Amino acid sequence: MEDDVFRALADPSRRRLLDLLNARNGQTLRELCAELDMARQSVSKHLAVLESANLVTTVWRGREKLHHLNAEPINAIADRWIHQYDRRRVQLFADLKTALEAEDMSNDFVYTTYIRTTPERLWQALTDPAFTRQYWGVQLETDWKPGSEMVWHQGDVAISGPGQVVLEHTPYTRLSYAWHHITPEFAKEVGLDQETYDRTSREPLSTATFELEPVDDQVKLTVIHSGFEPGSTLRTMIQDGWPQLLADLKSLLETAPAPAP
Repeated sequence: MEDDVFRALADPSRRRLLDLLNARNGQTLRELCAELDMARQSVSKHLAVLESANLVTTVWRGREKLHHLNAEPINAIADRWIHQYDRRRVQLFADLKTALEAEDMSNDFVYTTYIRTTPERLWQALTDPAFTRQYWGVQLETDWKPGSEMVWHQGDVAISGPGQVVLEHTPYTRLSYAWHHITPEFAKEVGLDQETYDRTSREPLSTATFELEPVDDQVKLTVIHSGFEPGSTLRTMIQDGWPQLLADLKSLLETAPAPAP
């Protein structure tokens, strides 16, 4: 995978496409072509290379195919090389990592990672409290039927409220639910200051969606967190939270045995 990323970044046209998505994420092929002096077919081929290297993730919104810049491969390369060598010699990766993690102008958070596991085990990791408490510290209480209420358990705190429900449940393929209410108890549990609590508690519920796709001996997991208002404080908070959470999930699934029920 690293070789694919390096090859993809070696081409100036592909780097330009990443720059365009970094400036405004979630663009269609037509919108990207309008910014480039290049035939539509050529842009499409470059995007295919970037998608193959996991630097670009695509999400369908109705009939439109939106392209989102994906930071996961740069995170992985930066972490590996920065830890192994002097930081100054790999400043390029650090700078690019920062650029890729800049605020998503479309306000949707989209992140794709590949996990060496099966769809069944990854699904269990996303829905089974015995799994989620290991890498997340959270337990989700629900029967997983669309429309059913969800109660989030964070430490000793139970989080519930209107609209906090399962939205979609297609085993081993797609899971979607309303992101939880920000309650006073939750704010205290995670150490939110009063100002941050006041802002986040007024925001509407957002939606977290998980798409699973088998790829050889791995599963391609795409997380789409959407429904944020412009200037959302929660959007800023989840920007850093999801990459770390998914890294912990990946590490657990690839190194540890399945937890006991």
